[in-house]
Amino acid sequence: MHHDRTADKAAKLRLDEMNRVKRLLSEAGLTLTSIDRDYRLSLGTCGNTLQQANLAGERAIAAALRRRPEHLWRTRYHADGQRRSPQPPENYARPPSMRARREKHETGTTSQEAA
Repeated sequence: MHHDRTADKAAKLRLDEMNRVKRLLSEAGLTLTSIDRDYRLSLGTCGNTLQQANLAGERAIAAALRRRPEHLWRTRYHADGQRRSPQPPENYARPPSMRARREKHETGTTSQEAA
């Protein structure tokens, strides 16, 4: 079976972005829920923003961290700071769960591929 390394690379890049933003939030003593509340977003918006593109969530998280959104989500913005429009489809796909990544590592396939 053909293994798509490009998709794996894109998923890893998005996962790295998500983990970096989580680390920055933790270091700043911020929570996603508090950002939702402070920026008057629906609860869960910032949490979803870590995994899927969401303009309001990206701006709120960036403002809370005192950074620019394009510095946090390089896959969602062009190098000049303009937001990609439309977003690439992979920016709306959730990264594989920990369970799926573990299964893939252990067996070389996922339960979804086996089905």
